Amino acid sequence: MTILIDEARWWFRGRKWCHLVSDESLDELHAFADANGIPRRGFQGDHYDIPDEYRAELIDNGATVVESRELVRRLRAAGLRLTPSERRAHASAAAHPPDHADS
Repeated sequence: MTILIDEARWWFRGRKWCHLVSDESLDELHAFADANGIPRRGFQGDHYDIPDEYRAELIDNGATVVESRELVRRLRAAGLRLTPSERRAHASAAAHPPDHADS
């Protein structure tokens, strides 16, 4: 099991963010995120966006620090990297889930 985390260097809404991925499977990634209280809304199709203030705890709990290029390289090697259009489609689907109410 290898969960990877990169440096927090992306600013969004006044916070720095980093990325959390698995180089093995999405099931492994979700299990690690769930075990560490990371909400599913942070999942972006092939990674979780993580605020910098949670980074140290995730590292303490087993995430391996790598540079961003290495993180992407290993995500691609595992066959888990989505294209930008696939990530946008995932984000759109997450923002507009199907209505399961009985009609």
